[in-house]
Amino acid sequence: MRAGRLPLARTTATLAALGAAGLAYGAGYEARSFRLRRVEVPVLAPGARPLRVLHLSDLHVLPRQGRKIEWVRRLAALEPDLVVDTGDNLAGLDSVPAALDALGPLLEKPGVFVFGSNDYIAPQFRNPFVYLREGGSTGPDDKPRNGVALPWQDLRDALADAGWVDLDNSRARLAVDGRDLELVGVDDPHIGRDRYADVAGPADPAADLTLGVAHAPYRRVLDAMSADGAGLILAGHTHGGQLRVPFSPAALVTNCDLPRWQARGLSRWGGSWLHVSAGLGSSPYVPVRFACPPEATLLTLVPA
Repeated sequence: MRAGRLPLARTTATLAALGAAGLAYGAGYEARSFRLRRVEVPVLAPGARPLRVLHLSDLHVLPRQGRKIEWVRRLAALEPDLVVDTGDNLAGLDSVPAALDALGPLLEKPGVFVFGSNDYIAPQFRNPFVYLREGGSTGPDDKPRNGVALPWQDLRDALADAGWVDLDNSRARLAVDGRDLELVGVDDPHIGRDRYADVAGPADPAADLTLGVAHAPYRRVLDAMSADGAGLILAGHTHGGQLRVPFSPAALVTNCDLPRWQARGLSRWGGSWLHVSAGLGSSPYVPVRFACPPEATLLTLVPA
């Protein structure tokens, strides 16, 4: 018995040590290892000159995160033609000044935004094994509804005062680099605030591009935007899975009903292109990333 227990004890200790090492790496290094992803999207009319869109999502910023704030500020040097922020900027009651500090230089560029659940409600502790048990996705019945209310109105007003367009359940037209962009967005589907029926309608063929924007990429929203003719849909929310098996094409979780292999990056959804940002942050209760570094994406739109 004792001889049999010794290898088992060693195996258990080894696994525990590996788990601790992975946790230390994910929290101490990778969660702070910010990356810029560059992607080309063939979505413009033939002969059109490229259009540069900076996609930001899921900052989950706190005042103490000076490294993240400074990294986001430096993105203004990319000189994007348009900035799209797909929500979850905040992580606490004191996060609005930090979010505005991070976005500061980018607010001088044309921009649009939608909010996520963690712009409205402070993050709460949730057992991550719930997501794994449900096979990596959650449906519309799994929505955080209660919690500490965040000062989202202050953030909305500051972004709007800077000239950014609020696309929460709204349509807009925006002239960007001499192009006529049609934009349609919804409030966060993850907490049932989306009202796409209020803004639905066929894409205007006179526009140079129709762009759909949402925080959480639920199928019902993606299907509706694609059916209406959006050329490109941008979303966040998934954190790219946040914890991934290295070199695996699919995330372990999406926290919505999006297929796991589409949890980050560029893919097709019906007749539209879909880009899901892996985001720049995480809940302060799970400040860990593994095989899924935080990122922003510079999308270069080019002729189809």
